[in-house]
Amino acid sequence: MCLLKGKGKMNYLGKFCLLSTLIVCNACSQQITVSDVAKATAVKADNQADSVQNGLITVASPYSVAETGDRLEQMIQDKGLTLFARIDHSANAATVELELNPTQLIIFGNPKVGTPLMNCSATTAIDLPQKFLVVQDENQETQVSYNSPEYLQQRHNIAGCDQFLAKVSGALSGIAEAATK
Repeated sequence: MCLLKGKGKMNYLGKFCLLSTLIVCNACSQQITVSDVAKATAVKADNQADSVQNGLITVASPYSVAETGDRLEQMIQDKGLTLFARIDHSANAATVELELNPTQLIIFGNPKVGTPLMNCSATTAIDLPQKFLVVQDENQETQVSYNSPEYLQQRHNIAGCDQFLAKVSGALSGIAEAATK
């Protein structure tokens, strides 16, 4: 069982079902064209380079895992997105006397963007709602990772939803960049 931070009276299964039908991202105020999707996923913060590997975009954070998680959570709430859960994997490991570097998963979404993506390709629901993984790596550095919208587009053969993918891309990179400054 995961430790969840959040409000609500739904049981774990209810939250899981809800999570599988919702997604991320409030409509961005910025217009992004289809050709800009790749550019939006490669946004660079001033003193950090994003890394794209195995469909994940990873951004370095100068803050601890807990503080980075707090900053991401605040950005998500400020954007009017729904924060579904914050899972502390390292705390869960400690409950069974195992060690794990600080690791948190933040699950959030917006059905106004996720629903159209799922209508374009039903299998997209397996990767929604969106998530940020915040970990302390082997070098004791904090990293924020999230799924590349281009990866999701390829993985699920999403066609005809470029405007929604662009919104997701811009929102994810914007939240990650702002939280790690």
